[in-house]
Amino acid sequence: MTTFNELSISQPIMTALEKMGFEEATPIQAETIPLAMQGNDVIGQAQTGTGKTAAFGIPMIEKIDPSQKIIQGLVVAPTRELANQVAEEINRLGKNKGVRTMPVYGGQHMERQIRALKDGPHIVVATPGRLLDHMRRKTIRTNNVKIAVLDEADEMLNMGFIDDIRDILKNIPDGRQTLLFSATMPKEIRDIATNLMNSPKEVKVKSKEMTVTNIEQFFIEVPEKYKFDTLTNHLDINAPALAIVFSRTKKRVDEIAEGLQARGFRAEGIHGDLTQGKRTSVLNKFKNSRVEVLVATDVAARGLDISGVTHVYNFDIPQDPESYVHRIGRTGRAGRTGEAISFITPREIAHLQSIEKMTKSKMKRIMPPTNQEAERGQQQVTVDKLLQTIEQKDLKSYHETANELLQNHDSITVIAAALKMLTKERRDTPVRISSAQPISVKKAPRGKDNNRRTNNKKFYGKRNQGGRNQGGRNRKGNFQKRRNNNNS
Repeated sequence: MTTFNELSISQPIMTALEKMGFEEATPIQAETIPLAMQGNDVIGQAQTGTGKTAAFGIPMIEKIDPSQKIIQGLVVAPTRELANQVAEEINRLGKNKGVRTMPVYGGQHMERQIRALKDGPHIVVATPGRLLDHMRRKTIRTNNVKIAVLDEADEMLNMGFIDDIRDILKNIPDGRQTLLFSATMPKEIRDIATNLMNSPKEVKVKSKEMTVTNIEQFFIEVPEKYKFDTLTNHLDINAPALAIVFSRTKKRVDEIAEGLQARGFRAEGIHGDLTQGKRTSVLNKFKNSRVEVLVATDVAARGLDISGVTHVYNFDIPQDPESYVHRIGRTGRAGRTGEAISFITPREIAHLQSIEKMTKSKMKRIMPPTNQEAERGQQQVTVDKLLQTIEQKDLKSYHETANELLQNHDSITVIAAALKMLTKERRDTPVRISSAQPISVKKAPRGKDNNRRTNNKKFYGKRNQGGRNQGGRNRKGNFQKRRNNNNS
């Protein structure tokens, strides 16, 4: 494996990588970063979840002059979700160097974006439609762009953005460096590489074998509003020594962790907004079993290697199979067995099946546990502890007191009182978790443009939120002829 230290990366970025918990470069990073740092155009063929953002983000940050408050780097992404995710990661990577990154996408007020752009971000991560609006208004000027990136180019093709992509690249200076990333290479993407890139070097990374061993995989089909009660019931029944709960957003991580605490669990959350000191403190508590449930986002849990994790819960199903494999791999380590339980809303069954297909593994359906089962489960945990004590401990010094109890009370009453005293009291504190959009993999018909943007094969939720303004801009014609469509 290649470490980041071997890639001639500047110290401010190395410090950021260390803070983010990264040491070894993924294959796409190890091959792309040196080529891009030398100034080459690069075509990277790699799946989602392989570390593409750092592969193009690090060379981009290295080329930025932080003293000049002008746009010097541009990333074009298919959806608002991806634009936000990419901007967030580049901001973390570039923080120590003083490089600022701003996401720009449809669905936000144009005037608010224009005001933010006046603050002079160095890098803009944008969806195609809104980027073209800003270019036409001259609120985003591309004449100083040194490096442009097309992320998930095949997805933008599927969503009908290919003409927009050509228009964007044609309006960036010829001397720019261009990096293009795509999981597949259809003809239209090849044409961009041939006509709008300068002798690009190609990097192709095979999808790593996504297999899971020593891990029993289950799923529970449950409506969104019942997920939290299902989680707490399951925790009560299984009483895991250490469990990790994965959620899609930082807000939901906080809400789930606080809700678990309210119901009597020793739980803490970690996500990208925590300081390094706080993150380290939470992880140390988890490693030392002072916290029994860790609630985390994918990014915050990268690189976690904690022995003794018996259960992983996907409170939100991840967006791609690589993330699923990474998540459940936090259990079943060092030859131990583990359990992975995914909560699936009815609309996400097709997505579950796509993950099963990619990972070549089958998840067993189990029913949501009831409150009564959870209560009985907690009592069983106490029974197990009592039986272990009977088997392992010297109890002679307690015999006299036990006899005195049995002279005044029958044995059933004494044991029931012991069970009640030792069993964790279940709390039914009301907890409200913000709703999340289910992930859909439905592929809409090719013939209808508007529908085509709603659901697509990749797993980034609602695609029509990501790129174009909702008003249905005319796709034909050149950049200068585009209609002035001023919606939010």
